[in-house]
Amino acid sequence: MSAKLAVDIGGTFTDLAIEDGDRRWTAKVLTTPAAPELGVLEGVRVVLANAGLAAADITLVIHGTTLATNAVIERKGAKTALITTEGFRDVLALGNESRYDQYDLNIELPQPLVPRRLRLPVSERLDNTGKVLLPLDEAAVEAHVAFMKAEGVEAVAIGFMHGFVNPAHEKQAAAIIRRLWPEVPVSLSCEVSPEMREWERFSTTVANA
Repeated sequence: MSAKLAVDIGGTFTDLAIEDGDRRWTAKVLTTPAAPELGVLEGVRVVLANAGLAAADITLVIHGTTLATNAVIERKGAKTALITTEGFRDVLALGNESRYDQYDLNIELPQPLVPRRLRLPVSERLDNTGKVLLPLDEAAVEAHVAFMKAEGVEAVAIGFMHGFVNPAHEKQAAAIIRRLWPEVPVSLSCEVSPEMREWERFSTTVANA
């Protein structure tokens, strides 16, 4: 027995399929947006019953979902703040300067995933080799924690210039936030997308948060 289970969580339906050699069984159940795992578990029960198999017969599970994509497009994700290097709070708004219609003077670009009010700068700086030019202002991070709590922030992203080369400052800031606010999810750009180009790195980290 080498049955494989595939699950795709969509915005409305969750689709499941089991393949065992040349035999295939499918099931479709309603997605449970508030707790997607409940819809998955119900679908697994249905498709296993259709196939006459037990959970122990499944040797591989493949999972995909559009929930994250939908949350970004519909702006229904968690209220997120971005802690970033002083002087670079507008990176999310500036983007990479690409224009899908370069001659349109009235072009409307997508709004940043985090409003400017919640893009919070702190004094710190690394050079492109990861050398510390300015130490992290820990007091500023602590002050931002109090502000984020008052603003009802639900998740925090941290993205510093050249943080992918030297993650020390990002991890230092995360440690402060977790000490003062242990229940809030924190995403670090050095972990989520440790690559050059700050707009792509910061955007990915915010989306992850």
